[in-house]
Amino acid sequence: MTRAELDKDPHDVRRMFDAVARRYDVTNDVLSLGQDRRWRRDVIEAVDPAPGERVLDLAAGTGTSSEPFAERGALVVPCDFSLGMLRVGKQARPALPFTAGDGTRLPFADDSFDAVTISFGLRNIVDPAAGLREMRRVTRPGGRLVVCEFSHPTNAAFRTVYLEYLMKALPAIARTVSSSPDAYVYLAESIRAWPDQHGLARVLADAGWRDGEFRNLSGGIVALHRATA
Repeated sequence: MTRAELDKDPHDVRRMFDAVARRYDVTNDVLSLGQDRRWRRDVIEAVDPAPGERVLDLAAGTGTSSEPFAERGALVVPCDFSLGMLRVGKQARPALPFTAGDGTRLPFADDSFDAVTISFGLRNIVDPAAGLREMRRVTRPGGRLVVCEFSHPTNAAFRTVYLEYLMKALPAIARTVSSSPDAYVYLAESIRAWPDQHGLARVLADAGWRDGEFRNLSGGIVALHRATA
């Protein structure tokens, strides 16, 4: 499966994530060499949830990213459009209020949340700009957005090595640990085609988010973007 074949058709993307749901968390841990745990901690610190605040964790998958918000006392809603992910998540974390939803048509009222976060999911929304506008709609005035997404390493030499790993080694490793290794070919291609840090910052601003800023994680492999509604 190539990105051109998939072309981010929502039904195909949903089926892809349904297929990888069973071993999704384990595969991510292996492919990121354990760095995904650190990135999740950085997201929590960037959102800085207060007890009782309502937080939407979009593209939450199995709820691995949502659980720490609940542990902080926030009222977190894990939302994803993959029913396979939600089923696995509900089995593992039955206390969380998993909700099915499309990022371009969120099933929530205006101004419902104090903060919205999405980690490694914005690339997979068929229209990321529309998704960001929806996130803006459901966030109260003055609320926060945190986007954690793969980006472009800032060092040119490292970027070349990283892209070689991404396009060659990542799919090969996925074949040994994933329940649907073809999905990780799409993953590699979608990361390579994604805007860099400044490009994504412009997309956020165009979608109506204010005071945008970002910081690089792991040398720019990942960028953490923050903005205000």
